[in-house]
Amino acid sequence: MRRRSIEGLWVWGMCVVMGLPPVALAGDQSQDPMPQTRSTERHLANIRQLTVGRQNAEAYFSFDGTKLIFQSTNNWSNDSRGATHKPADNGLGCYQMYVLDLDSDTVRLVSTGKGATTCGYFFPGDRRVLYSSTHGVGSDCPPKPKRDGAYRWALDDYDIYSVRLDGQQMQRLTSSGGYDAEATISPNGKMIVWTSVKDGDLDLYTMNIDGTNVRRLTDDVGYDGGAFFSPDSTRIVYRAAHPSDPAEVAKYQELLAQRLVEPGQLEIFVINTDGSHKQQVTSNGASNFSPYFHPDGKRIIFSSNLETRGEGGRPSFHLYLVRDDGTGVERLTTEGHFNSFPMFSPDGKRLVWVSDRNATAPGEFNVFLADWVP
Repeated sequence: MRRRSIEGLWVWGMCVVMGLPPVALAGDQSQDPMPQTRSTERHLANIRQLTVGRQNAEAYFSFDGTKLIFQSTNNWSNDSRGATHKPADNGLGCYQMYVLDLDSDTVRLVSTGKGATTCGYFFPGDRRVLYSSTHGVGSDCPPKPKRDGAYRWALDDYDIYSVRLDGQQMQRLTSSGGYDAEATISPNGKMIVWTSVKDGDLDLYTMNIDGTNVRRLTDDVGYDGGAFFSPDSTRIVYRAAHPSDPAEVAKYQELLAQRLVEPGQLEIFVINTDGSHKQQVTSNGASNFSPYFHPDGKRIIFSSNLETRGEGGRPSFHLYLVRDDGTGVERLTTEGHFNSFPMFSPDGKRLVWVSDRNATAPGEFNVFLADWVP
C-alpha cells in the first residue's frame, strides 16, 4: 500500500501521538457511505477557546464537570489565574499535566515537571488524578525517534501514577517496564483501562481503581489503545491497527522490538469490559481515532480523515458521530484542519475537544469547549 506523509499535523505526547496518525492510506477502501459535508457545526453552540498558544491537548472532564485535566507544552508552573488566555513566556520540550478550574479560570500544575507526561484523567471524587509519566527513568524529555522517511511513534518508558491535585501523595500504579499509558477510568469509578506492552504487544488491560486485579482484554497482533468506557461502564470503545499481511506483521514486530510503532490505518472497536463480544465499528480504511461514547451509550464520537485520506496537500481530521453498529455516520466539525480528542461532560450537555482552528502559528493546538446541541 502506498502511504503519504502528513507534515505538520502532529502533537508531542504518546496519547496524542498515538491518536494523531501522520499518514493516510491511498485509495478508497470504504465500506460505508460517505457522510454529507456540513457547512455549519449545528451540534456545537457557544464555542469557547480555553487555551492559547503552543500545544494543548487531551482535555478531559472531572466527574463533577467543573474541571479539566489536560497536557500542554506551555510552562505555567508559576502562573495561576487566567494563565491559559495567552501562551506562557516559556515553552516546554514535552508535555506536562495541568488542571483547569472552569469556574475560577485557574490552572494548576499537577505533574512533577520532569520527564514527559501524557493521558491524564480524574479519579472519582475529583481529589486525585492519574497520568502517565517518564520521570521515573529520567528528568529530561525522551529523545524523538528518527523518522527514516516515515513517521514513527516512540514507545517510551511510561508508567501510570496517581496523585492529589496539589501534586502530593503520589502513587505508582504500574511497574512492568516499558510503555504503560492511555489510561482512563470507568464512570462508576471502579475500573481503569490502559494500553501496555507488558506481555510483548500493545494490548488493552483493565485493573481495579487501586491497581489490583490486572486483566488482559485483547490479544490480536497489533496496536490496541485509546480506550474509554461506556456511560454504564459495561463496554469499552478503542482504536486499533491489526496488520494481517505477513510482511506487515513482521515489520510491526521488528519496530515493536525497537520500541517504535509506524502508524497507518486505525479502526474503531467496541468490547465488553470482561473482554467478550468484540465488535468492529468502522471499516473505512481511514485513520479513525480518539473515540468516546455519546451519552446515550449507543453512538460514538471520533476523529477521522475519512474524507481526505489519499489526497494530496494538507489533510483534515474532523469529528464524526456513528452508531455502535457502524451505521449513520454524521460529520460534526467543519472548521480548521484538525479536530480530535472529544469528551462529553458527565451531564452530556457540553463537549470538549482539541482543534487547530484560530491557530496563529504552525503546530498550534488548543482546547475548545461548546454546548452540545442534540
